[in-house]
Amino acid sequence: MRAFLGVLACSLTVLSVHGLYSASDDVVELNPSNFNREVLQSDSLWLVEFYAPWCGHCKSLAPEWKKAATALKGIVKVGAVDADQHNSLGGQYGVRGFPTIKIFGANKHKPEDYQGGRTGQAIVDAALNAVRSLVKDRLGGKTGGSDYGKQGGGGAGNKKDVVELTDDNFDRTVLDSDDVWMVEFFAPWCGHCKNLEPEWTAAATEVKEQTKGKVKLGAVDATVHQGLASRYGIRGFPTIKIFRKGEEPEDFQGGRTRSDIVARAMDLYSDNIPPPELQEILNEDVLKKTCEDYQLCIISVLPHILDTGASGRNSYLEVMRTMADKYKKKTWGWLWTEAGAQMDLESSLGIGGFGYPAMAAINARKMKFALLKGSFSETGIHEFLRELSVGRGSTATVGGGALPKINTVEPWDGKDGVLPMEDDIDLSDVDLDDLEKDEL
Repeated sequence: MRAFLGVLACSLTVLSVHGLYSASDDVVELNPSNFNREVLQSDSLWLVEFYAPWCGHCKSLAPEWKKAATALKGIVKVGAVDADQHNSLGGQYGVRGFPTIKIFGANKHKPEDYQGGRTGQAIVDAALNAVRSLVKDRLGGKTGGSDYGKQGGGGAGNKKDVVELTDDNFDRTVLDSDDVWMVEFFAPWCGHCKNLEPEWTAAATEVKEQTKGKVKLGAVDATVHQGLASRYGIRGFPTIKIFRKGEEPEDFQGGRTRSDIVARAMDLYSDNIPPPELQEILNEDVLKKTCEDYQLCIISVLPHILDTGASGRNSYLEVMRTMADKYKKKTWGWLWTEAGAQMDLESSLGIGGFGYPAMAAINARKMKFALLKGSFSETGIHEFLRELSVGRGSTATVGGGALPKINTVEPWDGKDGVLPMEDDIDLSDVDLDDLEKDEL
């Protein structure tokens, strides 16, 4: 029988192409290439669903989302982002689980989270309430739509958002910065540079808003600051390079429109998003939400605190955090528990009382799991997760065919374990003389 992860990989390939929506639906399919133009530059109110094709809740929502889109046609725009395929957009808006719905209203750069029901009627009601709020704001003098001029129409960003870089300030501003930089080397007489300038300016404003300043755009007049141009081998204009702290600069090979530049900036930003939270399994809700909301949940069963002490446990947790960061672009949840705390879970994964630390990856939709066979180290776990990523590795069915019962436990306090106290034996009432008279 083919491993479930292989099937999963194949199914993801198909679903990433077709998604949950088609051109015949009233749901607008959004991606990094059209998101800025369709949503951020629009005066319309938008409801946007961030989904993954493999997500069961997303599949359940899809028919209701389509109903709402049809009912709201001409009133509110309804869109959907395959965040599994376009994870830069998901990362940009802090999407951690699926489906996530956001309302893009008056301030497109600060969308609101939708917290309502998942029926077509509930979605429509929320959309109409948002429209009323938007209209009320406009009546009160607040402007809606985008915060800057649209492509091709009046205003195209703020020139101050493009940082002027020179021989004197380049190292401390760019090379010593923890932020990512996209730097244009230009010549004032260059026709292509003049064409790029409004696109670069507009992109700088948008990127500053979208990444909260974590990705910056700068410009160097290479005819004046020839030392910089020589250092980076600039031979033609415009040349765009990407700078990340501690790394060699990278040539930007993408298109020269605002949307092209912003899309690359968002990819760079998603590279720097924080890793998923590593959670201790304290109750049933923690396990259920993580395993049902994510493609895979990676679970470690660590040795008892009396076996490792705080320092040993923290070393295992640090390995997990490192790997969670390495694989942060994957839609995976990360959990851990202490040996013996969740015996039903251990039994369902075939771990059962030995071989700690242990690690398993669970696909809750298939109720299949794979076990780490190698060492519990960065190298061993990387090999394990890399095999999962390409759909290889032996799997088994979760014991009982369902997520196991989870005990509610207290969180680890971060301290060394303490041996349980044994009751002292009180010998005050024992007549030792009588004991001596006993014969064998």
